[in-house]
Amino acid sequence: MSYAIIRNENYKKDNLPGLYKHNERKNTNYSNKDINKNNSINNYSIKKCNTTYTNAIKKLQEENDLKGRIIKTTNIACEFIITSDKEFFETIGEEETKKYFKTAYDFVANYKNLGEKYILSAKVHMDETTPHMHIVFVPVVHTKDKNGKEINKIACSEYWKGKDSYRELQDNFYSYITKAGFDLERGKTKENKHIPIETLKQITNYENIKYEITQEEIKPLETKNEALIIRQNQELVQYTNRLKLQLTKAYKAINKLQELQAENMKLKQENNTLKQENYKLKDYISKTFEVVKHLFDFPIDRFKRIVNNFVKNMEK
Repeated sequence: MSYAIIRNENYKKDNLPGLYKHNERKNTNYSNKDINKNNSINNYSIKKCNTTYTNAIKKLQEENDLKGRIIKTTNIACEFIITSDKEFFETIGEEETKKYFKTAYDFVANYKNLGEKYILSAKVHMDETTPHMHIVFVPVVHTKDKNGKEINKIACSEYWKGKDSYRELQDNFYSYITKAGFDLERGKTKENKHIPIETLKQITNYENIKYEITQEEIKPLETKNEALIIRQNQELVQYTNRLKLQLTKAYKAINKLQELQAENMKLKQENNTLKQENYKLKDYISKTFEVVKHLFDFPIDRFKRIVNNFVKNMEK
């Protein structure tokens, strides 16, 4: 049975250029070998972003008077990655696959009363092993200020308020997608065993961080102000170190999962070997009883009882 899969990542302003390049396939080279650039022509947008995510958010802020204090550490955008498994999409075909992603897009536009205008981009990638959609949106909440005036505010922490917010997301997405006629099971919040490790690496933040370090072009600062150059260099070093730390954590998590998968495979092989040996031993014992029966004309049932009693006494 296939699963209805929806995952979320939160992003700060500094992460947006790399995220935009990845989703819109603006990079020349990708470390993710699963991306087939020849098939990128089949990628399509349910909602297209005609500028960078950074500029799009700035425009939304100005046009809608969005409140919320935005600083360097503020999560200013969220990204839903929506997919299932390869077999599911192969079974339902091209048209139903398009319907699946459009249904998921409608779910996001209405979830928590977000509003379609706060979705920056909805890009479907068909150039990897498993079709999937990246929906990038601004986590806007509709609330009131301290004077009781209704306002719209960028507030990621409030959008995801509550310890069960991600479980509720899974529940609501599953309900919405199955009511639309798709025969899927609810995605697991804590377990990713239904998603191959390579697929996770391909469609989640792992690749975003990795290519930001290897692909992002850093332009020199055109100034003779030595203090400004030093400050920029310090900021670049800090930013690179943060990315390296995130990448190291991602590597460790993936390596641990791969170790567990290898260990699990080894245990399965050992279990199969023991089963085969057990079968051979049972067959050998059965044939031994038959030999005794014919050689000594001894009742086989009685002989089995004698052997069983002997084994029990040995165990005592």
